[in-house]
Amino acid sequence: MTSATIQLADSRCEIQSQVSLAEMTTFRVGGPAEWFIAPTTLEALQASYAWAQDQKLPVTFLGAGSNLLISDQGLPGLVISSRYLRRRTFDPDTCQITAYAGEPLPRLAWQAAKQGWTGLEWAVGIPGTVGGAVVMNAGAHGGCTAEYLVAAHVLQADGSIQVMTADQMAFQYRSSVLQQHPQPVIQAVFQLQIGLSAEQIKAATQTHLDHRLSTQPYDWPSCGSVFRNPLPQTAGWLIEQAGLKGYRLGGAQVAPKHANFILNTGDATATDIFNLIYYVQQKVEENWSLSLKPEVKMLGEFPQITRK
Repeated sequence: MTSATIQLADSRCEIQSQVSLAEMTTFRVGGPAEWFIAPTTLEALQASYAWAQDQKLPVTFLGAGSNLLISDQGLPGLVISSRYLRRRTFDPDTCQITAYAGEPLPRLAWQAAKQGWTGLEWAVGIPGTVGGAVVMNAGAHGGCTAEYLVAAHVLQADGSIQVMTADQMAFQYRSSVLQQHPQPVIQAVFQLQIGLSAEQIKAATQTHLDHRLSTQPYDWPSCGSVFRNPLPQTAGWLIEQAGLKGYRLGGAQVAPKHANFILNTGDATATDIFNLIYYVQQKVEENWSLSLKPEVKMLGEFPQITRK
């Protein structure tokens, strides 16, 4: 394996080549990154981003990889993983949490509950990070990121940091302006409230987690919910009514427990999963005249599919 090294004032930042991305996504599939780095500081992140620009390489930012399908061919350019950018502070005067992009949502939810602050109970079962939650407007149990975000610190093309307010994020259902104009979130500020008691908030958080574990499959790798809910219907109900629960294609399977999950049963490829996503879309459209829109983000090259 070859590598390039960026020497910073106070640390070394090593960029590696041909690093497998399969273990960095919750689907456990995907090819290699042409170049890869997982910086632990903001300075290292900015330096690696500047290196990619100097080399005229495309850049992909990767969080926990929980809402992501990376192709079997992998990704060109530099992949920057924010999974080690973890730091959070709690301001007792304002009841605000500031967290770096790599901070896991479940851990943040539990820490807020232990403070006696309410607002993030819904996030305890989401296997993602703060950065991904802001970009996707992650939500569950009737709550979502948009309700609690005060501001997001976003990396600009020139390497500077822009502070964007919640209004500037143009939040919609599982969407934000950062999906139309991709820019990585470095950190985010959330506004919570003091609850009745820490014990009650922890109990509510545990209830949300128990419900998620009892109704959704966590025994095999998946990306979480595959499709957005075409409200007032739910994607899972439509897929189940189309008779697709348990349907397999290669190593990919529509989860028997919850039809809006696709599982890697052990030997799935990204192409298997991609083809199953399309098959589900096709069958739901035939049955309900509805087009399911994927919630999972797909990166890399996938087979060309011609719709009938």
